[in-house]
Amino acid sequence: MRSQWECLLQNVGEWQGSFTRFSPKGELLEDTPTVVSLEGIDNNQTMRQIIRRTLPNQTVDEKVLQYSTLGKQILFFENGAFSQGSIQLAPYSEFGAEHGLIAGDRRLRLVQLFDKTGKLDRITLIREKLPRSTTPERPALQVADLVGEWQGEAVTRYLDGRAVDTYPTKLRVEKTNDTQLVQHLSIMQQGSHHTISSTGRIIGSVLSFETGSQWNQVLLLPDGASAASPQHVRVGQAFFLELGWLIQSNMRQRIIRRYNEKGEWTSLTLVTETKVG
Repeated sequence: MRSQWECLLQNVGEWQGSFTRFSPKGELLEDTPTVVSLEGIDNNQTMRQIIRRTLPNQTVDEKVLQYSTLGKQILFFENGAFSQGSIQLAPYSEFGAEHGLIAGDRRLRLVQLFDKTGKLDRITLIREKLPRSTTPERPALQVADLVGEWQGEAVTRYLDGRAVDTYPTKLRVEKTNDTQLVQHLSIMQQGSHHTISSTGRIIGSVLSFETGSQWNQVLLLPDGASAASPQHVRVGQAFFLELGWLIQSNMRQRIIRRYNEKGEWTSLTLVTETKVG
């Protein structure tokens, strides 16, 4: 099994793309061309990260970071997928996370930020490719892309030191009419079987799912991406933040960052699933 630092090294390269900002309702607000370079130096013992943004007036803003250790706010998977962000949700403070997925010569990242009242405030989608990439960007995600039965494998890393957990998943998504989706998620984990069902309203490129007493919002975004989160986070109610990516018409990855009722980050899950029906 790779160390966390070795997993980070899967992200080495010059990633050319853009930071695209959306409103909480999925409205396009701003698109900024970017180049993010990650280079291992000192025999890969140190990471040098350079972020270049081309501003509207065509000036280039450059930021250089260099680090040799990883903080507690970030976790990686074997293929380089990761999530970093707030460890604890606290009253009257900004909260959020960044997630990243890699597929060959392309990378997809998502930043979800909440304001000091816990309300979803800013969403930034970052679509990137290596310089010689010939893999085309996927179309914007549609409801029809999600409908069907998906079988997959989930890998969960825990913050409390528990061993990495790997288990099968099954997700069935049905469109019952033009404005409604129903999904059933089945998980066989640690010898027990769990099924979670939720009903979603389709409002343009926004899906609103009712799970218990909470509404989770899913935004359908460019490049086959989806961003899931509550519209409002608060201590006293467990929640998750998720980035999904339809890499091929029948293959999808999702990375899920979970928080408990105390607002503590507890686990990170990577799901790789294939459409089977």
